[in-house]
This record gives sequence, C-alpha cells and structure tokens, in this order.
Amino acid sequence: MRIRTVILLAAVLATPLVAGAAMSAAMGDPPVVNIDNFSFAPKALVVSPGTRVTWTNRDDIPHTVTDAAGKMAFRSAALDTGDVFSRVFDTPGTYHYFCSLHPRMQGTVVVR
Repeated sequence: MRIRTVILLAAVLATPLVAGAAMSAAMGDPPVVNIDNFSFAPKALVVSPGTRVTWTNRDDIPHTVTDAAGKMAFRSAALDTGDVFSRVFDTPGTYHYFCSLHPRMQGTVVVR
C-alpha cells in the first residue's frame, strides 16, 4: 500500500491567491493536481526543480491549464473528463496558471 504524505505550507507563501492552500508533494510521490468542481486542488504546490506536475480533469466539463505569464510557457489543450496534462518545472520561480475556459479557476506552482 502506498502512503501519500503532504505537508501544509500555507505560512510559506505570501501570495493572497494561495494563502492557506499550499501543498508540497512527499518525496517519491509525483504531484497531482485534480480539476474538479471548477477548481484546482490543491490550489498551490511547492516542488523541487525537475519535478513533473500532472493535472487530471475530474470535472464533467472541459478545462485547460494555461500559464498566466505573458509568454505562456505552457498551455494544455482542452482536457475532457479523465484527461491529463503534465509539465516538468526545471527553473525555480512562481508559476501562476488558470483555466482559459473559466478564468476564475486559478492555481500556482512554486519551484524551490
């Protein structure tokens, strides 16, 4: 049986968007963000450089994962129910993203 452990790191992030919602993946467990009920869960992740983050659409309508930065370093196609999108984060920094179909859906990946 595989045990998944997450550590609440809300105090570490000062960004109002993610206050109270930051999570760090346990060693060896690839981080997964679930898309459900018009939200990303967890809303924020803290990962090490070189980490692959995977988003899984568990909602009954399509969503996207789109970099909020002007240069759009990443953007998924529309994800139907059960579809996944992955991206490796190599460079330290804070990456804000949103669903381009539902812009109020927002999340953050912090790479340290």
